[in-house]
Amino acid sequence: MAELATIARPYAEAAFSLAREGNALAVWSDALAMLSAVVSDAKVAAAVDNPKLSNAQKHSLFTSVMGDKLPAPASRFVDVLLGADRVKLLPQISEHFQALKRDAENVAKATVVSAFPLTDAQRADIKSGLAKRYGRDIELVEQTDTSLIGGAKIIVGDQVIDRTVVGQLAKMERQIKA
Repeated sequence: MAELATIARPYAEAAFSLAREGNALAVWSDALAMLSAVVSDAKVAAAVDNPKLSNAQKHSLFTSVMGDKLPAPASRFVDVLLGADRVKLLPQISEHFQALKRDAENVAKATVVSAFPLTDAQRADIKSGLAKRYGRDIELVEQTDTSLIGGAKIIVGDQVIDRTVVGQLAKMERQIKA
């Protein structure tokens, strides 16, 4: 999948540049997220792959699904992607765009995997602690995994903070075997 991300990166950077120039990061972010969801639908993906359909017909498919939620610049962006046969990269383009947007807004995405759903107090503590540690605002994504038994694992970028019971037991096992 790294190859797809490499191909998608210039398109995401171009969209980001357009969005920034137009002071429309949020509008583009929403549009790319919706376009990504649309192209991920099996029926739409089949239509995009259909060689019998022209690019204009494929484009009208996107506009009919999204209606007035597709801003004109994003609509032209879809035309560019269709012309280059890259519209199926919209999920990767959207993902990279979101990362560029977070970076520009000084926000870090943190994924918290916990054994149980977080309380509001835990959520606030985690956000404030991570904000202090990374010097950025934090966007929390929460996941629950009961196999962790207890505790939580926090992933920010390529850094992992593992404070799960399973993680601590694995650490003790490595120490005993060493």
